[in-house]
Amino acid sequence: MTDMTERNRTDSPDIEKESQQTRKPTKRGGGDPATRGRTTIADGVVEKIAGLAARDVVGVHTMGSGLSRTFGAVRDRVPGGSKSVTRGVKAEVGELQTALDLEIVVDYGVSIADVARDVRENVVAAVERMTGLEVVEVNIAVSDVKLPEEEDEEPETRLQ
Repeated sequence: MTDMTERNRTDSPDIEKESQQTRKPTKRGGGDPATRGRTTIADGVVEKIAGLAARDVVGVHTMGSGLSRTFGAVRDRVPGGSKSVTRGVKAEVGELQTALDLEIVVDYGVSIADVARDVRENVVAAVERMTGLEVVEVNIAVSDVKLPEEEDEEPETRLQ
């Protein structure tokens, strides 16, 4: 029986040709799978990344103007509300690039130029690393200075 099986495999050229024709590699999709399709990133995603990165810099007390901080403090006290990490951040996102406007409040006594430089570096690094977008500009507006004797407008949340 093994002789017949071996003979069938070697003596049937039609089956070999047929199997070669059906096993031809077919090109599907067209290229590297990573290049198929489009990825879009919402403005809010970039704003969150930038907001968190800016808050990590020593010397940044908070983000946003006085009015937005006041509204934010009220919104934060509403049950179920959460701190807005996008407060003080505005992003314009294109397909390959993004531009950011930040509004910050710095602590009294720090070098505003150094804080602004550190914020730019941290924001650019975080946004480019996480999104792959090129950050073309980070505009920073310092809207206030937090004095040591001033009370925080946004008290820490206490467990009740």
